[in-house]
Amino acid sequence: MFLKIFEVRVGTIRSECKAISLFTSAVLTPSHTSETTMRQSPSTGMRRPSAPPSASSATSSLAIALMFSSLRFTPARAFAGSSPAIRRTSAAFLRRPARLSHIIGRSASTRGIARSASTRGGDGDFSTWTFEEPCGRMDWTAGPDFDLQVTSELGSDAAASSSVVVVGMYGPPKPEEGEEKEGVDEGEKPLPDLAGLAASLDAELDGAIGALLVENRKDFKDGSATGSSLPVLRVVQNGMMRRIIVVGLGPAGASEEDAAASNGKLGAALAKVLKDEKAVESMVVSLPEGGSYDLVRISEQLYSGLYVDNRFRSGEKVVDVAKDLKTVTLVLPGTSEEIEKGAALALGVGMCKDIVNAPPNILNPKSLADTAQQIAESSDGTITCKILGVQECEKRGMGSYLAVGRGAEVEPHFIHLTYKPKSGDVKRKVGIVGKGVTFDAGGYNIKTQMMELMKFDCGGSAAVLGAARTVAASHPEGVEVHFIVAACENLINGRAYRPSDVLVASNGKTIEVLNTDAEGRLTMADALVYADREVGAEKIVELSTLTGACMVALGDKLSGMWTHDDGLAAELEASAKASGDKTWRMPLPAEYEDQLKSKIADVQNLGGKYGGAITAALFLNHFVDKKTPFAHVDIAGPVWDAATGATGYGVKLLAGWIEKQGKE
Repeated sequence: MFLKIFEVRVGTIRSECKAISLFTSAVLTPSHTSETTMRQSPSTGMRRPSAPPSASSATSSLAIALMFSSLRFTPARAFAGSSPAIRRTSAAFLRRPARLSHIIGRSASTRGIARSASTRGGDGDFSTWTFEEPCGRMDWTAGPDFDLQVTSELGSDAAASSSVVVVGMYGPPKPEEGEEKEGVDEGEKPLPDLAGLAASLDAELDGAIGALLVENRKDFKDGSATGSSLPVLRVVQNGMMRRIIVVGLGPAGASEEDAAASNGKLGAALAKVLKDEKAVESMVVSLPEGGSYDLVRISEQLYSGLYVDNRFRSGEKVVDVAKDLKTVTLVLPGTSEEIEKGAALALGVGMCKDIVNAPPNILNPKSLADTAQQIAESSDGTITCKILGVQECEKRGMGSYLAVGRGAEVEPHFIHLTYKPKSGDVKRKVGIVGKGVTFDAGGYNIKTQMMELMKFDCGGSAAVLGAARTVAASHPEGVEVHFIVAACENLINGRAYRPSDVLVASNGKTIEVLNTDAEGRLTMADALVYADREVGAEKIVELSTLTGACMVALGDKLSGMWTHDDGLAAELEASAKASGDKTWRMPLPAEYEDQLKSKIADVQNLGGKYGGAITAALFLNHFVDKKTPFAHVDIAGPVWDAATGATGYGVKLLAGWIEKQGKE
């Protein structure tokens, strides 16, 4: 068999592919193709699959190497004309799963290709794709793993065993409106009283904490900024270096809204203390009695503040300060259930960041669908996952959504996660829909700027799947939740949709395409019809990075929210206030509808020059029944931070709203 194949002289790539297919069918066995253990070749430095130690397997491997070295084309192209089974077999043999493999150039030599496909780059350890098939899995960050405790009392003896002690202090109250601010000497401003653990520690240290406050009196001028910290007091006791840090809690007597914001800042400040001090094994946090503390918010921000993403680094990595951390003890009223709820929120926020931060050659519709499946599998049966392929979407008439994904190599994947409480008691069924364009080049109306940031165009889906992960961990009662994502990429090829095309959505509406870069609303159209008609959601909330116009109007710190339903608006505003995911209700004037009228179709996908965020919201309303409470939230601004990357925006907003739905 070997001699016959090597004697074949072919004149075309098609003939060569056929010969390779016949050869692999004859010599490859399941044991050869399924083995994923790798071994290092001492002569070439290449890593290749280890096969069982048999003469036949060694002969097969040698024969394949000789075959590839004698032919003038890449293995990825060699199997292009073979059957799907052979292509899968060849891909499994040539590429190690879940390992770094660079994009392979077609002009590279066979030896170079084999090396690129099978070697591990430095310490990098993540999936990407070759020409054969796209990446199908996105790795998750592990998240911090330490014991967060809460206690109402903690003596100084217990605190003495901690390497870091954080003492929270309120500053002087804010002056009343109209109150004279001048005329008070800086030295006369009152300092906060030391009480509880802080007073005990101060006594042990001969007044060192009080002296620190006096020395840094200016930091409490007009009320200390929440999270601001004074210089670290370092003392040696019993041969151990202890660090005592005073953290500002804001002005005393703050409003409820200011106090809520302060809790989030406090959690972030505690995370910063751990980052700044490094190599901390234990930390005690003492807060004054009588404060308005939200343990859920504090714990979530503490966990989220320690988020580290080293998934795509092969060399020097960002220091994970939480790896040495064993315990953090909060001395304040609260329960372990509140901490668990905060941890569940942090899980979702971390998932959201993982998705948005992932590069587009890792995060695509296929790997996003796999992520959804993993969320379901880790949910103890409360979440089920259904993925609709292209054919199933076509049967449902999703012509608007599928048109957007037609220009990409990776096919669209329609994701539907369903959460049902273990008790089976359901008071309300809600739908959460997120825009899942994993990369947006703009289509034929190609983007002329900021394309490198367009991986964050999946921010809506990231918030939705992040909320699903939070729900899987927190198990809210009384509400059935449907998480829906129409995942695709907006790219260009000969099959891509064009400006002036007319599309048909799944509710029968025809849409004239004026601009292929207004694609998000086209994917959302069919996703909203699905949530409304097939799922039968009683309320629908949709999140998407939809328009730059919303950023022009509101900046990058809060989202815009559009809804005709005052009750739903109030619910979302309450969740935004409680969670810190800020939103602002925007108008839906009927007179702007004229901008969406098409000369040849029912509606067009672009409005006039001004008010683009409003016309986008009006467009979406064409795909939800008027009787169904529906809100569109444009998160284009707050989903991304230029300095730090993904923010995790939307998870807490959705999770808080979902929890309330089960309690009504």
